[in-house]
This record gives sequence, C-alpha cells and structure tokens, in this order.
Amino acid sequence: MDAGVPIKAPVGGIAMGLVLHDGKYTTLTDILGAEDAFGDMDFKVAGTSEFVTALQLDTKIDGIPASVLASALSQAKTARLEVLRVILETLPAPRLELNHNAPKIVNFEIPLDKMGEIIGPKGKVINAIQQETGTEITLDEDGETAMVTIGAKEMAAVNEARDRILAIINPPLAQVGGHYSGKVVGIAKFGAFVNILPGRDGLLHISKIGGGRRIDRVEDVLSMGQELRVVVDDIDPNGKL
Repeated sequence: MDAGVPIKAPVGGIAMGLVLHDGKYTTLTDILGAEDAFGDMDFKVAGTSEFVTALQLDTKIDGIPASVLASALSQAKTARLEVLRVILETLPAPRLELNHNAPKIVNFEIPLDKMGEIIGPKGKVINAIQQETGTEITLDEDGETAMVTIGAKEMAAVNEARDRILAIINPPLAQVGGHYSGKVVGIAKFGAFVNILPGRDGLLHISKIGGGRRIDRVEDVLSMGQELRVVVDDIDPNGKL
C-alpha cells in the first residue's frame, strides 16, 4: 500500500504456536523464536479481514486434533484483525502514485504473427532492446495475440522499450530521396544491408559503395555495425528499400 500498489484490501499475518504437556494443549498467539524452537507447532495464518489467503503449518508431534486447530484459527483471526486495524489506522488506502522505488511494469497485446520479428533470430532483437534500455521483456502467446510485459526501475526505460517494439510492429515509412543515418546490419557479396529506421532495412548495392570507384569486396569498405549516412533511391511495391 505504501508503494502505491492498488491492492483490494490489506493483508495481515500472525504466527500461532502450541505446547503439548501431559495430553493438554495450550495455543500461543504471535510466537517468538524461542517459542517456535521449543514449542510443538508453528502455524502461520495470513489474510484480509474477510478471507484467509495463506496457511503454513509445521508440527513436531504426530497429529493435532481438529478442535485444537479450530481454536488456533479462531485466535489467529482475532490477532489478524488487530494487525489489520493498526495497518488501516496508519495507512487507510494505497497511495495514489507508485513509490519511486517500485518497479514499473506495462502490458500490451500485439499480433501473434509479429512475435518472431520482435524476438529476432536467436533472440537478437529482443536481447538488444533489453540491454540497450535496461528492461526485462517477456512475450506470452494468448490465443490470436501475444502479451508483451515490460518491466524496469524507471518508467522512461519502459516507454523506450515499448516504443521500439511498437515501431517494429508498425515501422515508420521511409521516403524516396530522404537522407537517413543508418547502421550496417548485414553484409553480402552484392552489397550491405543498412538499418535506417526501426524495422526498416535497405540494400546498399556494392556498385554504390565505392564512391564512384569499383570495389571487389564490400568488407573492404564497410563493416558490421558501422554507421553511415544514406539516401533512399527507390522503394519497390513490396516496400523493400
């Protein structure tokens, strides 16, 4: 609640203990370490004012009568309600804004057939986005769509990763005659592939690499990851540059 997480209701918990002596059971509320170590039961009960949400029982004896467990649950409820009363007196409702230390998470759907483009060969694309933005990204199939979850310490990083993913899904259009700063992302015998926009790679033919002079090998002039300025000469009907 203090972190600004909009939970439906606060949850409180209590640890119940038990001492068995001469066939008599004594139930303890809010046990300490020594009572846990020397007692016969560690029974943790957590929940809201209306429901029990978690139970965990450790016992050193062979069995516990149902009536004893019922008594322990009743005592635990009384103690739990007192814990919740103190919580609500201190902070009646979750804060309206997330704490600056809380992780930032966004979820959104994408077309299922776009998952491959976002992941890339051997995870190359998604790993690059995560490393360069400092985020953690997961993709899960959900019927005809895929759910993208992005998490990071800062919302700015989440937004940057989301924008890059959305740009892959709906890449911006290049313009014929437009000047762009690009990066070499592939090299072939006939030229180099240059990324100029998110999701937009174009072929730089070997005949246009030498600056007017003939070259035999693309690698003699360009290398992977090299940045350069390019001009879009043509876009075919299929959108290839």
